[in-house]
Amino acid sequence: MNRRILLLTLLTVLLPAASGLGAGGFKVIVHPSNPVDSISREQLAQIFLKKATTWPGGQRAAPVDQTEGSAARAAFSQAVLTKTVSEVKAYWQQQIFSGRSVPPVEKANDSQVVGFVLGNELAVGYLSDGADTGGAKVLRVE
Repeated sequence: MNRRILLLTLLTVLLPAASGLGAGGFKVIVHPSNPVDSISREQLAQIFLKKATTWPGGQRAAPVDQTEGSAARAAFSQAVLTKTVSEVKAYWQQQIFSGRSVPPVEKANDSQVVGFVLGNELAVGYLSDGADTGGAKVLRVE
């Protein structure tokens, strides 16, 4: 009986992760003119942590985060960055203190992220899974 409960618990945790990152409460968007259709989780993490600053084609990437209390940010941070929001905040505090980099721009909600992405051809952001993309292109995260 305990094994069955453990197995059901594991399946509850692992199946959503296996079905694709966007199924976890967020979707990743870019400007419609961005030629990228898919990106690896690792590449996306590198862009949002500013360890990589360009798209595969060489243009400068412009990541945009949502505010700390956002459910989409919590889901994105966990699934893509493999960190909690507070761990990401600590990472940025170190980067700022050492003079290496500053965090991505933050927007207050899904519609502000859409506006930022549609106004910047090199931007990449994330939205709540059910949010309207407003014409932005949804990236497939592999």
